[in-house]
Amino acid sequence: MAIDSAVEKFTSKWLMEQVFPPIQYVVEGIIPEGLTILVAAPKIGKSWMVLGLAKSLSSGTPVFGKLATARIRPVLYFALEDGPRRLQDRLLQLGEDVGSVGLEFVTELNGDVNEIIRNFVAAHRTHDPIVILDTLGKILVSDGNAGRYVAEYQFMADLKETVSSEPGASLIVVHHSRKADASDYLDAVSGTQGLAGAADTVMVLTRARGNTTAVLNVTSRDAAEGTYSLSFTAGQWILEGNSLEESARHATSSLKVEGHSERMRQVVAAVNTSPDSLTSADLRELLPWLPSDQLAKYLARAVKTEAIVKVSRGVFRRVTSVTSVSEAGTSDTDDTDDSALFDDRSGGQ
Repeated sequence: MAIDSAVEKFTSKWLMEQVFPPIQYVVEGIIPEGLTILVAAPKIGKSWMVLGLAKSLSSGTPVFGKLATARIRPVLYFALEDGPRRLQDRLLQLGEDVGSVGLEFVTELNGDVNEIIRNFVAAHRTHDPIVILDTLGKILVSDGNAGRYVAEYQFMADLKETVSSEPGASLIVVHHSRKADASDYLDAVSGTQGLAGAADTVMVLTRARGNTTAVLNVTSRDAAEGTYSLSFTAGQWILEGNSLEESARHATSSLKVEGHSERMRQVVAAVNTSPDSLTSADLRELLPWLPSDQLAKYLARAVKTEAIVKVSRGVFRRVTSVTSVSEAGTSDTDDTDDSALFDDRSGGQ
């Protein structure tokens, strides 16, 4: 390695000769090691999400009900908006009855947060500890806009450095989103861009009020970007589908039917959850409460919006990729008659 009097430098030859350990994942395919910030609007379930995550990681149970955990990890959860009674009630709703010594809570912050984190990760250095901070607003104090970007970036960088002092340790920070809608989901992070800029991974959770389905957008320096669909029922976040790939297909479909009725969403979900193509007759059996004429209209709209794919007259299949949906959609542009979409070889009513 070449050394300058002021700057340490290295050549690309030296770099390519090095062997670095592979990236570790807190949640395979979604959350890599390092600093992750989870952003969502108030009261849509983000604290439930990280509590479920803490429970799964500290006990070795599947994350989001579907994703296997590689190993049990010690977890320190700063639940700064909750108390012991609420945490116990929520754990009971999540199916916990005994508890785990591997999951520790802090509900009142007495002392320097970095020092508490540093001591925890040092004590568990050989077990890849996880720290969850809920929420950032409880410890981040802004002095106004002057120098705010630098201050917020430095604050997050300090947290990241504290966790990074022990290889394998990771930090998940929960934060509120902006009130205004953002065309780029990264712009949903409340505060300056310094918060998102300092993070290794940013996750943005969106869920319409009264809707059980949510979309999780993930972008990361070390992991592939992804958009996933999850359901939120009785405090539990469950991955839609049996894999990240299926969840991503669900998310693609749900985004294409945003603003449509719940019945439209159910028709699209019925098609996209089936591994095989479905005929109109199949869908009448799956959705017997939906009148045939309404089913035909919803199928027509779903094809137009590219939320499902029409294979042939009266036969539909799930979305497999954005490209295939687009290609299938262009071939059906001139065929929008409801009866043509509804008709199948088994006979439509």
